[in-house]
Amino acid sequence: MALEIREGSAVDPEVLRHLFQHVPWARTRTQAGIRKMLDHTDYIFSAWEGDQLVAFTRVLTDRTYRATLWDVVVHPDYQKSGVGELLLQHILSHPDLVSVERFWLNTRDKFRFFEKFGFTRSDQGMVRINSNRENHPEKPGTD
Repeated sequence: MALEIREGSAVDPEVLRHLFQHVPWARTRTQAGIRKMLDHTDYIFSAWEGDQLVAFTRVLTDRTYRATLWDVVVHPDYQKSGVGELLLQHILSHPDLVSVERFWLNTRDKFRFFEKFGFTRSDQGMVRINSNRENHPEKPGTD
């Protein structure tokens, strides 16, 4: 069956809670908390194989200067299969996000994976600076 990348909030909180059980930092999340999180997220991206949720992430952003990538989760059975790469490529090429100046990411691991997409380590997590952006009102390295 083919993999489908979906955008939007059509992720059932209980289905997402089951995916979150595969990562230690999200295991205690509740269905009610996940529902509230989804309601207050700017962009939701998920990967599906048929009716099975296999990957999820979300973005909070002003769509111009800053965006933060949160909750990047790929089901263990689908890791190292390219699902995460497809999801990140979809996000970083999204028409509303492609020109965002800085994409932030907090992670304690998987640095090499995110470095493939232009993220670099910083003292505040990982950051991807969009060098192709036409207007740079701020100097690189400043916030």
